[in-house]
Amino acid sequence: MGTLFRRRVQNKKNDSGEDDERSPAHNKEESRNHIHHQQGLGHKRRRGISGSAKRKGHGEDFDREKDGNGKKRWRDSRRFVFILGAFLGVLLPFSFGAYHVHNSNSDLFEKFVNFDSLRVYLDDWKDVLPQGLASFIDDIQTGNYSTSSLDDLSENFAVGKQLLRDYHIEARHPVVMVPGVISTGIESWGVIGDDECDSSAHFRKRLWGSFYMLRTMVMDKVCWLKHVMLDPETGLDPPNFTLRAAQGFESTDYFIAGYWIWNKVFQNLGVIGYEPNRMTSAAYDWRLAYLDLEKRDRYFTKLKEEIELFHQLSGEKVCLIGHSMGSQIIFYFMKWVEAEGPLYGNGGRGWVDEHIDSFINAAGTLLGAPKAVPALISGEMKDTIQLNALAMYGLEKFFSRSERVKMLQTWGGIPSMLPKGEEVIWGDMHSSSEDALNNNTDTYGNFIRFERNTSDVFNKNLTMKDAINMTLAISPKWLQKRVHEQYTFGYSKTENELRDNELYHRYWSNPMEVPLPEAPHMKIYCIYGVNNPTERAYVYKEENDSSALNLTIDYESKQPVFLTEGDGTVPLVAHSMCHKWAQGASPYNPAGINVTIVEMKHQPDRFDIRGGARSAEHVDILGSAELNDYILKIASGHGDLVESRQLSNLSHWVSQMPFPM
Repeated sequence: MGTLFRRRVQNKKNDSGEDDERSPAHNKEESRNHIHHQQGLGHKRRRGISGSAKRKGHGEDFDREKDGNGKKRWRDSRRFVFILGAFLGVLLPFSFGAYHVHNSNSDLFEKFVNFDSLRVYLDDWKDVLPQGLASFIDDIQTGNYSTSSLDDLSENFAVGKQLLRDYHIEARHPVVMVPGVISTGIESWGVIGDDECDSSAHFRKRLWGSFYMLRTMVMDKVCWLKHVMLDPETGLDPPNFTLRAAQGFESTDYFIAGYWIWNKVFQNLGVIGYEPNRMTSAAYDWRLAYLDLEKRDRYFTKLKEEIELFHQLSGEKVCLIGHSMGSQIIFYFMKWVEAEGPLYGNGGRGWVDEHIDSFINAAGTLLGAPKAVPALISGEMKDTIQLNALAMYGLEKFFSRSERVKMLQTWGGIPSMLPKGEEVIWGDMHSSSEDALNNNTDTYGNFIRFERNTSDVFNKNLTMKDAINMTLAISPKWLQKRVHEQYTFGYSKTENELRDNELYHRYWSNPMEVPLPEAPHMKIYCIYGVNNPTERAYVYKEENDSSALNLTIDYESKQPVFLTEGDGTVPLVAHSMCHKWAQGASPYNPAGINVTIVEMKHQPDRFDIRGGARSAEHVDILGSAELNDYILKIASGHGDLVESRQLSNLSHWVSQMPFPM
């Protein structure tokens, strides 16, 4: 073969009249090229023969795959494969695009295109296509990928424009929005620092809620921790380090560039006439315990004065919107503003009824969230703090569990998220309201389980009440003291106890311990997501390594985390208080405030990373077309258009819960 190749090359040279005399270097290069080419030919022929043997059996020649003229059969040609691929590549986009046009120009297309026959053809292809493409075809056939009204409303300003067109609504009630935990950006305002960390380099930089945060936590972890951690003893700023919540709409617009939080709400409110003189974002430093917000920043005083100014200038009562922890802040504020005493609002009874038109509780954590418990026990954050995945990945990747626990323990706002209501809401070792939901062999009331006991210290499973007590017992003394001064997690046994608790701020974040304000003209809207698996109970193990945390989630267990119905962060039963209030006048709702409950089914768009217009996930619900529709109707004075809708059995569960009143 090599001799034949050289003869052909030599003949080619002679035919072209080239000079045979070449430089030695050129001859060496030519020789190498000949060898490579020769090896390539041998490899191709061997591969062809081997492939033929596998297909045709031993002893058959490769050339038999060709027809009598020495050509490949048409089905084996590359041209056929290319044409088939091109045909499919054109057919699918055309069918998708034509389907969209068909929706808006049905009379025209029905005359020319039969989409039912197209779907029959697509059925034939589904079994042989990759799973992702087959799923895409399913969506086309079932209409899940059509441009229904909600799909269109995922676009910027779309909800506001539609309501403006259909109902001619316009801005009426001033709007105050209170964001949730960790969703407000926090900036450095210190210029001193210490020997290891110069604060001036971070002046006015966002150390929480920006890419600068990610860069700093990776490049200078120690300095970042010194800035964001609070003083353990005081719960306020550590010496020489000063962080403050960013202000204005930018504080909650985006968490990190491209990851919106309240942006969709701002956009749609803007369409119907809202601007900074008619709405505000009441950002706060969510790291602080609630009364410490007033001690350090006068947060509640500013909020009260801003509401009073809105009311005075517009002549209209204010619409309050709280998301996640923001709903707790609003509930706390409504008790604070009417209470009398130092650091309290001193607004007197009737202030809420006079100034507040409505309270929209969007995915609120009025009764806490189970995820807060593993956060304080073992520093679980990736799935505990439900926000930008990149930021949570940074915290999980570059900080040990021990470092995360120490940081979270200094943040006095985090314990406010611990579940409230004990066995009334969360069940006991024998039963829980949600047990019938999944036909569990065990109860959700068994909140923390130990499958592998290594000592007598943690030798029994724990209910929610037991788990919170254990969390505090293994925490530093300063954290135990702060929690005792700021929060409660139980429930009042009598109406007198419920009333007496209104005098003390430690009860104001717990709606099981204090009643709603006497504001008969105020309206409450509880809007939250369902149909999204949510953490509810955990399997823990005790670590033998003395240098590590004592307790961690047992990820070697068959099922380390038990899931239930919810919005991905807040389980369904955490909304029980809304259903209790909705039963009418009671010790918990003395004025008989009207409560509208709307449960939104989580129906994410598989092609939208944030879930699209139908998402009811805990954070992404703020971009939901349905929630934005409700907000605009309520703020514009058309709250009567918002109808109650319950998709779950929570109202029935609440009627069976052992409330003392």
